Amino acid sequence: MSIFDRFLGSVRKSTGRPEAPEAKPGAALERRQRKRINARSGTRVLIIDDSPTVVAVLRKTLRSAGYDTREALDAEHGLTLIAQDPPELIFLDIILPGMNGFNALRAIRKMPAWQHIPVIMISGNEHATEQFYANRIGADDFMKKPFSRHEIFARIEALLDESFIPRRKGEVPAPPVASAAPAGAAAGLPQGGAIVSDHTGD
Repeated sequence: MSIFDRFLGSVRKSTGRPEAPEAKPGAALERRQRKRINARSGTRVLIIDDSPTVVAVLRKTLRSAGYDTREALDAEHGLTLIAQDPPELIFLDIILPGMNGFNALRAIRKMPAWQHIPVIMISGNEHATEQFYANRIGADDFMKKPFSRHEIFARIEALLDESFIPRRKGEVPAPPVASAAPAGAAAGLPQGGAIVSDHTGD
């Protein structure tokens, strides 16, 4: 039994959802015949989810396609990893211990240096209002658990630009930063910003 089969089974048991009907061979064949488009090799992806099983599935799937992944089991650790080395794409669970995914997304969108990072929210909740709310505060896509390998790559592909880099819809790449600043320009300037943890509404 593959890791995906175990993942799907564990999610269905925990949610009480019935086994999904067997997929039609024609649909699977059509997906295989269509060449998958991946992000460029080494694309940095951050996975934030409190389920070790979900993290393991995403990590194995993405690394098998050449992605560079990092993982966090809570939002606070995830924000720390973003500050250390901003990823190019984030998978963010909504239900997390401590700060939830909505508040983590708000924190990401408040930071100018992080606002360009695409975020795919993930959740086992099927309520349409949850998806609407995630999109309203800055999510770029929404993926329900349990998800398939095909869906993971389809969500990523929808965000790729012509250089195979994940980008937010409508985002224009920033111009190159000047290599040197005028003499004395840096004197007295504040250094960077702080991560704001917004726990309102938890």
